[in-house]
Amino acid sequence: MYRRMLVPLDGSELSEVVFPYVKELAARLDIEVVLLHVRSPEEQERASLYQAYIKNKVEVVQRQMEDVRGEIGGELLSVRGENAAGDPAEEILRYVDESEVDLVLMATHGRSGIRRFFMGSVAEKVLQASSVPVLLVPARVSQQIAYDSWPMRRILVPLDGSELAESVLPHVETLAKQRGAGPVEVVLFIVCEPTVMLDYYPPSARFGTPGGAVHVMPRDYAKGEAARQKIVREQYLIGVKNKLCDSGISARVEVRVGKPAEEIIDYVETNPFHIIAMSTYGRSGLSRWAYGSVAAKVLQKSPSPVFLVRPPRSD
Repeated sequence: MYRRMLVPLDGSELSEVVFPYVKELAARLDIEVVLLHVRSPEEQERASLYQAYIKNKVEVVQRQMEDVRGEIGGELLSVRGENAAGDPAEEILRYVDESEVDLVLMATHGRSGIRRFFMGSVAEKVLQASSVPVLLVPARVSQQIAYDSWPMRRILVPLDGSELAESVLPHVETLAKQRGAGPVEVVLFIVCEPTVMLDYYPPSARFGTPGGAVHVMPRDYAKGEAARQKIVREQYLIGVKNKLCDSGISARVEVRVGKPAEEIIDYVETNPFHIIAMSTYGRSGLSRWAYGSVAAKVLQKSPSPVFLVRPPRSD
C-alpha cells in the first residue's frame, strides 16, 4: 500500500521525534523514505547549512533502518533527502502530489515546541489538504517509555458506524502486517453518547391495557434506549472484528459511554497504544475536518501518535 514516505523536518530536535516511527515502519513495510526540509525565502543564505543538515539526517535514518533490517532480513530501501524553498505546507503538499508519496509522517510540534500544531500551523494545513494518510507524532511521545518498545504491538481504531470512518481499515490491515512484528492487537473502539432524558412520553413507550393507558417513565425509557444502543454498537464492532480476523488480524472490541474524544483519550492514557488510527470524517461526512471535531480533539491531547486518513469526498 505504501511505497514512498515523506518526512518533513524543520531542523529542530522536536521534529526528529518521528525517527523511531520512520525506521520501524519503513523497514518493516518496505517503504522508501524522503526527508524534506523547506526553508523560507528569508533563509536563502542558510541553504547550504540546511542541505548539510538533511544529508546528516539521511545517514542517521539509514543506519537506524539498517539495524531493523538486520533483525528481520531483506534488502534496505533507499533513504534520500530533499531541500526546497517557499511556504512549508505548500511545498510539502506539492511534493506529495508530484512525487508519488503514499504517506506523510511528521511531528505535531516544530521549532518552538510551545505552540500546538492547530490554527494555521504547517501540520494542520498539511492534514486538511493532503491526499494521502498523515501520521502525526506529538513531541511528548519521546517522554513516554511505553512507546519506545518496538515492533508495534497495539493499534486503537475509533469508529462511529459510518463508511467514512471505516476508510481507515485497509490502512490498519497494512500496519498490522509489518514484517517481523509478530502479532499486532487491533482494538476497535466506539462510544455511545449519553442518552438525553426525555421530557415527554414517546409514542413507542406507550401501550394500552384493559385498565387504561400505562406509560413507561422517561428515565426508564432513556436507560433502555442507552442499553439498546450499546448492544447495537457492540454488534457492529463484532462484525468489523470478524472481517479483520478473516484477514489474519487479531482484534477485539471496546464500547464506552460518554463524549467520543474524551473517552478515546481516557482509554489511551490508561491503555498505551503505539498508534491511534482514525478517519478525519465521520457519520454524515458533510462537514469539513475542523478544530471542533473528534479527530482534532484527540490530536490535541493524545499521548500516542495519530494516523489520520482523509476519505475521498463526493462533493
